[in-house]
Amino acid sequence: MKVAWVRSLESCHSECVWSCTWASALLLTGSLDETVKLWDPEDLSLVRTNTGHCLGVVSVAAHPSGKIAASASIDSFIRVFDVQSNNTIATLEAPPSQLWQLQFDPRGSLLAVAGGSSGSVQLWDTAEWKLVSTLSIPTLQPSKPNNHFVLSVAWSPTGTQLACGSMDGSISVFDVQRAKFLHHLQGHTMPVRSLVYSPLDPTLVVSASDDECINMYDAHGKTLFSSMSGHSSWVLSVDISPDGAAIVSGSSDRTVKLWDPKMRAPIQTMTNHTDQVWGVKFQPTGTGTGTLLASVSDDKSISLYNYS
Repeated sequence: MKVAWVRSLESCHSECVWSCTWASALLLTGSLDETVKLWDPEDLSLVRTNTGHCLGVVSVAAHPSGKIAASASIDSFIRVFDVQSNNTIATLEAPPSQLWQLQFDPRGSLLAVAGGSSGSVQLWDTAEWKLVSTLSIPTLQPSKPNNHFVLSVAWSPTGTQLACGSMDGSISVFDVQRAKFLHHLQGHTMPVRSLVYSPLDPTLVVSASDDECINMYDAHGKTLFSSMSGHSSWVLSVDISPDGAAIVSGSSDRTVKLWDPKMRAPIQTMTNHTDQVWGVKFQPTGTGTGTLLASVSDDKSISLYNYS
């Protein structure tokens, strides 16, 4: 497995770029300049710009159909829009400091939102755009106040489980159908910025943390079976390749690393960015002989790579 740099685009936004995702063949990026931009990966030409937020965009997510997308902002609003027409479909409001990462479930029927200071994950029905459930995290130590500021969220490939990462380093796992908290996954000592389930193994969760480690867990058995280190600063983003064979990470050390989970070590380091890397994302399904990988950074740039 390897990645090969394809192209980069400098100054793709006027401020730091904190999030990226794929909607079918388009790359979506969210920035502190309050916009979501849609790009053609063939030449990184700008297709359209989605506006409407009045503060920075912290997360973007695409519906499994690729037809709609959602963005979360520091302005406490989620904007849902049509990818092709750019028309607004819904605007969802939350209290201050309660909108962080968001992700659609594999069927596209629910949108999960990491609830920040609420210590919970909110589930929104995508048919009527109504809040249908709030999954609250119980405290690890009953004698102490709940300090689960929720930063990250991830669905299992079956859509039956949901994991979220918190500021205190814990990961919480829920049974979504029963709206029931199952257990905590422990091992990190600092905020968990990013989470992802393996697309091929519904038990495998990979996490990225400010403690400079990437952890791999058995989410069903509650077991930490590997902790990988190699970055020299916070690990801000993580993803797993569509074939399940590789892990990619972005860090405050300005690098993107490709990891072999079997070797439990980095096998490639990309140094295209000049500032911390907030987002890394594989294209869900590859075309031709390779799959595209995107990375975005505080340096306001996008980089694209071929994974094979």
